[in-house]
Amino acid sequence: MKNGFWTLLKQPYDGEDFFLPDLCSSVAVFTLIILAQLVVLVWVLAQPVAGVFDWLQLAMASLFVQWIVLLSAALLCRLRGWMQRRPLALAVAVCFAVVIAPTLLFTVLGDWVVYRGMQGALHWEAEQLLRHGLIALIMTSLLLRYFYLQQQWQRQNQAELRSRLQALQSRIRPHFLFNSLNSIASLIEIEPAKAEQAVLDLSDLFRANLARPDTLSSWGEERALCEGYLRIEQYRFGERMRVHWAVADLPDDVPMPLLTLQPLLENAILHGLQPRVDGGDIHIEGRLQNGLVELVVRNTCPEQTGAHHGAQMAMGNIRARLQALFGEQSELEGWREGECFFSRLVYPVRQRPTMAEKSLSNESIDR
Repeated sequence: MKNGFWTLLKQPYDGEDFFLPDLCSSVAVFTLIILAQLVVLVWVLAQPVAGVFDWLQLAMASLFVQWIVLLSAALLCRLRGWMQRRPLALAVAVCFAVVIAPTLLFTVLGDWVVYRGMQGALHWEAEQLLRHGLIALIMTSLLLRYFYLQQQWQRQNQAELRSRLQALQSRIRPHFLFNSLNSIASLIEIEPAKAEQAVLDLSDLFRANLARPDTLSSWGEERALCEGYLRIEQYRFGERMRVHWAVADLPDDVPMPLLTLQPLLENAILHGLQPRVDGGDIHIEGRLQNGLVELVVRNTCPEQTGAHHGAQMAMGNIRARLQALFGEQSELEGWREGECFFSRLVYPVRQRPTMAEKSLSNESIDR
């Protein structure tokens, strides 16, 4: 364990989630300023007061600490990329040096400006430098410890999120595979071309299930995947299943996670058309408006009250996956009107995955 710890300190940092947060952002700078001011206020209030509150002491202490905080944050912001490529021990040592050095410098300059009126030579007291240096050392240690714990918490959340997304995405049901293979077997002798196409469509569906769940694809790819799925089901239902597309207002290059629409179509067939002797219709409508993607699936459903438990569970899984990817701006709702069941899916548009993400996705599929 000890050797492993020292080996970790000697190696360059592995991963994009560096323990030191991005101090260049306005939110990080604002947070540091507020925290520094609170520390100064607590320190001033802890001092013995004779008579009225010493506002001058608060102002001078605030100026002293804020200069140190802002200068240290600016230096760490510039050095963050460099530290990320260096051994962890060196990166931590640089963090301490970047905070302690300005503290000692401003201690000397503050004493020269305030008490000596910028006249005469610079002078410093060893006791005062030691006291301020120890305070800077302790505060830096606490902050680095907090940053490290926050990083570990984020790593754990990301790992749990990936596992959750993978579990939600890997949902091709065994009954669908069984029915698909039976359909393919029945087509091999009478219509071998359709049997071959069905095998290719089934292969595409399983390839999509093996892709990284947090990788964005496009609406064009998702539609092609859904068309292949519907072709497989069409071989089984024949004229009992009628599909209508109205998606001209949804461009093919709109970012979309794979297997977003397909589970809704699977629900429409399994819980809507399959129980009916005469089958039914499936209407798919899609549009892009005000930065939001909206998909609506309307299907004929049997005459029964309430929703099927399997449909509720599937809707819950899809909703959880959307919220994990897009947050609270996404939504999925389902309701019944007469003989039709409606599923409405909405989420904000995000950028297409980078080449690095695509490369990682391809590597995960190859494995």
